[in-house]
Amino acid sequence: MSRSPVREDPGTGAQERFIMKKILVIDGQGGSIGRQLIKAIKASCPDLQVHAVGTNALATGNMLKEDPDNASTGENAVIVGCRHADIIVGPIGIVIADALMGEVTPEMAKAVGQSNAMRVLIPMTRCDTIVAGVGDEKTSDLLNDAVEKIKVLCG
Repeated sequence: MSRSPVREDPGTGAQERFIMKKILVIDGQGGSIGRQLIKAIKASCPDLQVHAVGTNALATGNMLKEDPDNASTGENAVIVGCRHADIIVGPIGIVIADALMGEVTPEMAKAVGQSNAMRVLIPMTRCDTIVAGVGDEKTSDLLNDAVEKIKVLCG
């Protein structure tokens, strides 16, 4: 990964490397991608703080089964969570308005896209979105790759 986790001090403009700790997992529909991500992140990086946000209550409830540090539901939860996250992870639809069968609102997609957090997006080819260059990889392989990228970002 060519981009290192660096933050700039607003007062001095000095840049320094920091350790990312706050992971925001966003998912919709039934929350199964988010649930698998939380399980894998907590197993690989137990010191990270994992916050689950579902676009609906069913997704949040399913992600809660993997014991995230906290969880919330809905548009405002996504918007607020994006302000405080170091890394945002979820299916690629979280940056596309009306994705996930209409569950991702334009404001949710905007919050994810405009966040200062690093984004690790799972290239799911569902819900009228096709990602060029992505073959028929198994979901488990995509999720494992995402967790490996998070581990690299967290140093």
